[in-house]
Amino acid sequence: MNMKGFPGFPAGKVGSTPLPNPFFSELLPVIDDLAELKITLHCFWLLHQKTGEIRYVTRRELASDSLLLEALRVTGQPPERALEAGLERAVARGTFLHVIARHDTDEEHCYFMNTAHGRRIVERIRNGELRLPEEGLQGKLEVQRPNIFVLYEQNIGLLQPLLADELRDAEQTYPANWIEEAFHIAAQNNVRRWSYVRRILERWAAEGKGETGRRDEENRKRYIRGEYGDYIKH
Repeated sequence: MNMKGFPGFPAGKVGSTPLPNPFFSELLPVIDDLAELKITLHCFWLLHQKTGEIRYVTRRELASDSLLLEALRVTGQPPERALEAGLERAVARGTFLHVIARHDTDEEHCYFMNTAHGRRIVERIRNGELRLPEEGLQGKLEVQRPNIFVLYEQNIGLLQPLLADELRDAEQTYPANWIEEAFHIAAQNNVRRWSYVRRILERWAAEGKGETGRRDEENRKRYIRGEYGDYIKH
C-alpha cells in the first residue's frame, strides 16, 4: 500500500476552521461518498475564510482549486466528474443551498452553507431583496431545492412506497420553501414523522404561515388565563 505520509502539524500558532457539532453527530455518520465528504470539508474551510454578510463558494471557484482537485483524485473518478457528483450529493443531502445566477448567456452555480443565516440570505436572494456581489451575475436567480422525497429520507428515514403518492400531492400543493422549512422544524424538534410535517403544512395553509407564531402566543396566554392557569408555570 503506497500511502503518502504526513509530517505532523507545525509548531506555533496555526489557523483553524471550526466545525459545528451537528457535523459530527448528524452529518458525518450519513455521508457515504468520499467525494462528498472531501468537498464538504473543503467548502467549510473556504467559507470560513470569506468575509461579509453573503458568503458562498462557486462551482467555477471549486473547479479551479488545485488543492481540491488533487484531493478528489483518490476517489477513483476524474476530479471534474467527482466534483460535480459530490456537489450534487451535498446539495441533495441538505448540506448546501444551491443558487444559480444567470445573466445573458453567463451562468454561475453558487453554494451556501445550510445554516439559519444561509437560509435567510438565500430566501432574500430568491425574493429579490439581495443581489450576489459577483459582477456580471445580476440577472435572474434560481434557487434549487431538494425535492420532497430527498427531504423525507434525509429527515425521517427510508421512504415507504405507500407514502409516495401523498408526498407527490404535497409537493404539488405547498410551496417548496414551506416543505423544506416544515421538515427542518420537525428535525429540530426531533419528531421524525411525516404526519407531523403534514400538520405543519396544513396549519400554515389554513392560518397563514406568517401568523402562526403570534397565534401560538395568543393560545398560550388563553390557556394560562383559563381554568388551568393555576397549574401552568409562566
